[in-house]
Amino acid sequence: MLLAFDVGNTNIVLGVFKDHKLVTHWRMSTDKGRSADEIGIFVDQLFKYESLSLADVKAVIISSVVPTIMYSLQHMAIKYCNTEAMVVGPGIRTSLNIKYDNPKQVGADRIVNAVAAIEKYGGPAIVVDFGTATTFCAITENREYLGGTIMPGIKISSDALFEKTAKLMRVELIKPETVVCRNTAESIQSGIIYGYVGSVDYIVERIKQEMKWKNPRVIATGGLASLIATESKWIETVDKFLTLEGLNMIYHMNTDKN
Repeated sequence: MLLAFDVGNTNIVLGVFKDHKLVTHWRMSTDKGRSADEIGIFVDQLFKYESLSLADVKAVIISSVVPTIMYSLQHMAIKYCNTEAMVVGPGIRTSLNIKYDNPKQVGADRIVNAVAAIEKYGGPAIVVDFGTATTFCAITENREYLGGTIMPGIKISSDALFEKTAKLMRVELIKPETVVCRNTAESIQSGIIYGYVGSVDYIVERIKQEMKWKNPRVIATGGLASLIATESKWIETVDKFLTLEGLNMIYHMNTDKN
């Protein structure tokens, strides 16, 4: 079995693959202070809950945007899985031609998403990942990663509103039925959700114009993707396992013999 870690600033998503199939997955909070043993014991309990054995894991792959947790994750792989983890980064084959000014600056999660999107949906493609930050990535049909856009995530934006205002309350991130609302809670929800939809659609529209793409595939992933996609006029597909599947693809690109 292959154990894949998608490490974000807020959450770590874990996936277990067997014969290229995603068997199960979990989400845990990103705690930069956790030791290798704490992570290993926690993951072992997750495996046991699903009647799986951590001893059956033969390979580990990690995509991370949190450098400070990497030491613990890599040592967890060695101690609890008896294998050295593959880490997505420079030197790892991805099949992409990265056109960034400095390719080392591209987040590993963005590369993994691009690999999965082009493999599953073809190109040109625009990937929108709704994480702690919301990222937009543009990939051509020739597997060229052109770059993209980074904006504050929905939760960061809403938290800033509550922290910087004296009388506005924290609200659940759900979509009200109308844009014009008659109470404060729904008015906040309306502004956050519909305002964010407008921002996402505008950026996608600008990417299409700049790239002169008529019908690119627009794929969304991340925890809040479905919430925005239902109102977006451009997002056509929500793929919540896009990053995990990209990790599985990259692992096999680097290990399978031709």
